[in-house]
Amino acid sequence: MSSTAIPKRVALNRMQTTDSSVASSASVSPMESPRQSPSSTSLSSMASEVEPRRTKMLDTYGNEFEIPNYTIKDIRDAIPPHCFERSAATSLYYVARDFALLGATFYLFHNYVTPETVPYLPARVVLWGLYSVLQGLFGTGVWVLAHECGHQAFSPSKKLNDTVGWICHSALLVPYFSWKISHGKHHKATGNLARDMVFVPKTREEYASRIGKAAHELSELMEETPIATACNLVLQQLFGWPMYLFTNVTGHNNHERQPEGRGKGKKNGYFTGVNHFNPSSPLYEAKDAKLILLSDLGLFITLAVLYYIGTNFGWQNLLVWYGLPYLWVNHWLVAITYLQHTDPTLPHYEPEVWNFARGAAATIDREFGFIGRELLHGIIETHVLHHYVSTIPFYHADEASEAIKKVMGKHYRTEAHTGPLGFLKAMWTSFRMCQWVEPTEGAEGESKGVLFFRNRNGLGVPPAKIAK
Repeated sequence: MSSTAIPKRVALNRMQTTDSSVASSASVSPMESPRQSPSSTSLSSMASEVEPRRTKMLDTYGNEFEIPNYTIKDIRDAIPPHCFERSAATSLYYVARDFALLGATFYLFHNYVTPETVPYLPARVVLWGLYSVLQGLFGTGVWVLAHECGHQAFSPSKKLNDTVGWICHSALLVPYFSWKISHGKHHKATGNLARDMVFVPKTREEYASRIGKAAHELSELMEETPIATACNLVLQQLFGWPMYLFTNVTGHNNHERQPEGRGKGKKNGYFTGVNHFNPSSPLYEAKDAKLILLSDLGLFITLAVLYYIGTNFGWQNLLVWYGLPYLWVNHWLVAITYLQHTDPTLPHYEPEVWNFARGAAATIDREFGFIGRELLHGIIETHVLHHYVSTIPFYHADEASEAIKKVMGKHYRTEAHTGPLGFLKAMWTSFRMCQWVEPTEGAEGESKGVLFFRNRNGLGVPPAKIAK
């Protein structure tokens, strides 16, 4: 059994000190393997005689952190060869299954949840609310399959992958090729504060600037009220996804320094800035223009169909049939991706300290039960593996995940033991605890380039005290 990097929960211990008595991530946990992790020895024969100078690093809970020292080759070599095999027939079956679930649900509710069959209005409202939740889950499953297409994990055929991905994502108002390109950049630079494209946390200075304070004041501020936290969380869940598409809101804003992209003035923004709809957006190269236009065409077709339905069957019906499920899809998409990359145990790296193996390990697996594994195709439960080898199809991901745990050892992070309720609870915990990132107080050498979440709510390790 693999180990977890969360041996001891101290999330609710307010303003914990950073002394040496804090539990180390190497401490024995219920999931700790008594066997020495290969991750501690795989590079020993190749280690430089002069190791980078490091000091103690503490995550938000106060667990001592160690930088991963295995290689991508170690990871790939551990995965059974058949896990890399992709089957078009298997993947198409799941697409057909998910669309069948969408169609059957609509048929049942449209024909059997009517004023004639259910005359009591409040009952109909509740039932159609249930409809929106179910369709949102099934729609998210379709989104995940299109995500497989974008990573070429759907089948060996790039043409089939992109065709299915374009159809599925367009139906959900997602610009397939535009997203595919930017998402690929996210995978190439996960955990890199200067280059990652999604859920890049604010630094201490950025967070302080956003709330109109000086960086040194953050450790002295009163805590954020739970009501304010709840409001911000709701706004993220409702508008996070469209704002990312329109403004790259959670991505980095260092486009001028990136080798990819084009043009001057590479700033996050609307149609003249970094967005996913304009072929001349700084995100893309000139060679990408046709693909961006094809993505836009897919959205135009879907919007035209929706307009036809609204004008012929009623806009209120369209809201219930498509609009509310669409919001549920957005909610699940944001919740899943946010919790894959935001947790009190996760590090982020400055560019000079980052490498691909370290960045891919700065993600976390969780558990969402039947819904996660069957309806959402395991995207929640096997995300760490996905960042190491994104071309492995989801139906081989569990086996491949078990294989890489033997290499990652204590560097593999999971919250699977908390179950579905733990997944939902983690949204609140992470939103309260993960407000900005900074190095551990007193860090020197390479450790200064490894940043961890801190917060103004007095939870976990306190922010560093810095001079005015």
